[in-house]
Amino acid sequence: MLRLDKISNVLNRKEYKIKKHDNKMKTKKKGVSPVVAMVLLIALVVVIGLIIFLWFKGMTKEAVTKFEGENIELACSKVKFDAEYNEGKLSMINKANVAIADFKVKRFFSGGHEEISLEDDSNFKGLGQTKSDEVEIDFDSGTTKIIIIPVLRGYSEAGVKDYKCEESQGVEIEI
Repeated sequence: MLRLDKISNVLNRKEYKIKKHDNKMKTKKKGVSPVVAMVLLIALVVVIGLIIFLWFKGMTKEAVTKFEGENIELACSKVKFDAEYNEGKLSMINKANVAIADFKVKRFFSGGHEEISLEDDSNFKGLGQTKSDEVEIDFDSGTTKIIIIPVLRGYSEAGVKDYKCEESQGVEIEI
């Protein structure tokens, strides 16, 4: 019996060692510490917040103002002008109290259209309030019509900016 007790003790010790060994194995399997997990979570939240901020910033336009803080888009609705084209001369008359800095001329021809700036292509320097001007400009014989679109100059945080009004606020001339 003594022998059985010894065997039993030996087996118990081995089982104890195995259990002890298993506990050591369990303690070696560690997860991410709570501090590291918190840092990763905060970093993830900051990155997502930055992405959302940049996305919203890209969706909003920078405010361009004219006339002591009035939005330039509203000023475009106040623009009133007449234009006519005759024998290579484009005549424009500003009938409103809104200064027009430039005009974009959208020229239509068979197969497409192009847009030019009067300020870039001639000596046009803008139309002040209730002023008129005449510009010499020749269009190709293939030109079917032109649309004269006003451009207003306004102010933003970045400085002076030009704003092209909607095409519907322009004057269409058949050639």
